[in-house]
Amino acid sequence: MPANLNAQYYSAEERYKGAKDDRERFKALKEMLAVIPKHKGTEKLQADLKKKISRLKDEMQTGKSKGPKRLSYSIEKEGAGQVALVGPPNAGKSMLANCLAGVSLEVAEYAFTTRIFQPAMMPYEDMQIQLVDLPPLSNEYMENWVPSIIKSCDILVLVLDFGNDDLLEQIELSLEILSHHKIEIEDNKKAEEDPRITYLDSLIIANKMDLPHAQDNSSVFMEFYGDRFSLYHTSREDQASLEQLKRKIFELLDVVRIYSKRPGHDPEMDNPYVLPRGKTLLDFAQTVHKDFAQNLKFAKVWGSNKFDGQRITKDYVLTDKDVIELHL
Repeated sequence: MPANLNAQYYSAEERYKGAKDDRERFKALKEMLAVIPKHKGTEKLQADLKKKISRLKDEMQTGKSKGPKRLSYSIEKEGAGQVALVGPPNAGKSMLANCLAGVSLEVAEYAFTTRIFQPAMMPYEDMQIQLVDLPPLSNEYMENWVPSIIKSCDILVLVLDFGNDDLLEQIELSLEILSHHKIEIEDNKKAEEDPRITYLDSLIIANKMDLPHAQDNSSVFMEFYGDRFSLYHTSREDQASLEQLKRKIFELLDVVRIYSKRPGHDPEMDNPYVLPRGKTLLDFAQTVHKDFAQNLKFAKVWGSNKFDGQRITKDYVLTDKDVIELHL
């Protein structure tokens, strides 16, 4: 059976061949495994990749220098924000990522299918948001680099299986593991934040709501945790709930989309600049080009609540979907 490898795989393979060190090779191998088509024709290749990853991981951990080394990773941020998908084994994180991003991450009925991080770009309107599917939170075995990846993300999405009778144990263990690694996901952040703790905006996903007893479990959750967390219900069978979840993630990122317009030309509506909410015209000019902020004479704005072509000052606070024309 032919492998029918895709362009993403070949691109990762080229990065592997051209890698200058073990860390680059390891990252490329993981990407190859993440994007390789999952079917019978690639089973041997998948097995070979897993062996290479395991062997290289051991070599990197032991190394040739004194003392053992711990693996650490970072994921380059892409799109409007980076969202960590976390949860206990078999909660449905990879399936949710597949539904939201339209990709084919490996999914299986057994636990610990996800052993490496798997980034995927989720389309939302005219922008992309990066999802990072991570290995499960577990007190049996958890990759030592998972907490550092979570801390670097903009949002944490905790995915729970609401069809599971052990739901309360799931969330208690998940919160305990996060707390042990100094990660806080309370809806209402403490008035005085501890500098040793990473506080993350978060969503708790009631996944698999199409399964029996899920509604009962939802009621139990609200009884125990309703005063601490907001809950969002979704299912792969309910497309409307998935689209609403995309909107919720976008809102939680708290960013604005700004479209650039050159004088005398139509605005460039297919590739917005994305900035944190609260940024000003001067911040936008700096984002477009480092010299624009210094040389800016004035600017005009088009938007739903403005007069078309209205002149604005440098301290103008940007709003979502503003069209900005810079004059230098």
